[in-house]
Amino acid sequence: MMIIPVPADWPAHETEALAVQDKLRGRVVLDEPGPPPGTGHVTGVDVAYDDERDLVAAAAVVLDARTLDVVEEATAVGRVSFPYVPGLLAFRELPAVLAALDALTADPGTVVCDGYGQAHPRRFGLASHLGVLTGRPVIGVAKNPFTFTYEQPASQRGASSPLLADGEEVGRALRTQDAVKPVFVSAGHRVTLDNACAHTLHLTPRYRIPETTRRADALCRRALKEAAA
Repeated sequence: MMIIPVPADWPAHETEALAVQDKLRGRVVLDEPGPPPGTGHVTGVDVAYDDERDLVAAAAVVLDARTLDVVEEATAVGRVSFPYVPGLLAFRELPAVLAALDALTADPGTVVCDGYGQAHPRRFGLASHLGVLTGRPVIGVAKNPFTFTYEQPASQRGASSPLLADGEEVGRALRTQDAVKPVFVSAGHRVTLDNACAHTLHLTPRYRIPETTRRADALCRRALKEAAA
């Protein structure tokens, strides 16, 4: 399996990465509703790391948004491109994620990240960064709430409560299954928060985590195991 190189112009230090976030953040579009849930394609992206070998594997899994059947899968393996810094994880993951998306022949449609968009200290998490770089509608669905405050939503599927940063709603805690811990949804690019939550519910008919993320998580782990063998 080919190991993709770190892009030549990729930030190497925290100061450089922060400057990139500041430059790109103004390009985020949040006033487009985005495609309706259940239409076209929806693509999950996720990554897995092998720190001992300095490898990161990314997977992109395209689903038929109506049936949630797999349309196409692609992976990419690269060198870890940035040190671990909270709030800057996109710089570790994006080169491999972009390579996996580029390897697809099907239209990805709406992209779902296992991470954050606007629910980010600088309002520019992975979902927003990926959206700006690709021009695609992207949403973030994270397993944990990062640093934001929220109240537990009601116990039934579909209940939600705002994720708050200094009184501003930057995402929502969303209950995807009855009496199961919520996920944390935020708009990334070219999708409203309401529509991001609607997509998330459509993608979670049986499990807490969206089918897009479940499929991409399994695939990137397999790719990493093969690359490290």
